[in-house]
This record gives sequence, C-alpha cells and structure tokens, in this order.
Amino acid sequence: MISQPILSKMAINGHPVHPMLIHFPVALLLAVVPCDLAFLLTSDYFWARASLWLAGVGTLGGWVAGTVGLLDLALVNQIRRLITAWCHSILAVMLLSLATLNWLMRVGQPDAVILPWGLYLSLLSAALIAVTSFLGGQLVYDHAVGVTQDKLAPAEDQ
Repeated sequence: MISQPILSKMAINGHPVHPMLIHFPVALLLAVVPCDLAFLLTSDYFWARASLWLAGVGTLGGWVAGTVGLLDLALVNQIRRLITAWCHSILAVMLLSLATLNWLMRVGQPDAVILPWGLYLSLLSAALIAVTSFLGGQLVYDHAVGVTQDKLAPAEDQ
C-alpha cells in the first residue's frame, strides 16, 4: 500500500515531465525493428533510411527524456532511495548507449549494417525498452513517483 506519493521536481503544474517526454522516443526506437525487417524482406532502401531516421530521432529524444529523469533522480531524495529507480536509470543509460551506437553505425550507409549488427542492436534495444518501461511503471504504480495525492485511490480500493 502506498503511504505518500513522491513528487517530481521536474514538473509543470504538478505534472512530471519525464513521462511526458518518453513516449515518442520509445515508439520511434521500437519502430526500428519492423523497418529493419522490412528492409531485409524487400531490399528497398526506403526502409533502411526510415530505420536511420527512427533510430536518430528516437535516440535524441531518449537522451532528452533521460536527462529529465536523471535530474529527478538527483534532486529528489525519496527517488534516490528506491532500488527500482536506480535499476530503471542504469538500464535506460544502457539502452540509450546501444541506441546511439545503432544510430551512429547507420550514418553514411544505412543499409550496410542492418544485417547482422543493426537488427541485433534494434532487437536488444527493444528488449531493454520492455524491461526499463516495466521498472518505470513500477515507480509510478508501486511507489507513486510523480503521482499527486488526489490521484491515489482510497485505501479501501487498494
């Protein structure tokens, strides 16, 4: 049972910024996988270019969102005390490092690296997104990070 919510310092009118920023980078980085597969199936250069752009924009957006999340981790003592927050943060840095490598390998010749390394890095990034997102969900739903008191369910409903 959640006793007190943990408020975000990186918030606009009480709404935490990190969850607002993370959706597009996650979607873009996940979309690299089907684009890589589409290139492998069709050999159409469009899909290689699409993967390059998805990886690049997703990575840059992920670093922005990650920076905001890192600031919350650094500034809010209650968040720093949560092992889940540290695991989420470490996995996010690993994910963004892989996504950056995946993107930089594609610059110049987006079609040359898709097999095997581009696809491998895309699949590994997707797996890390799943685990990191699960931990982020635990921070919100189990620890009430970024949840205001009025959003918590009454004790008898929990």
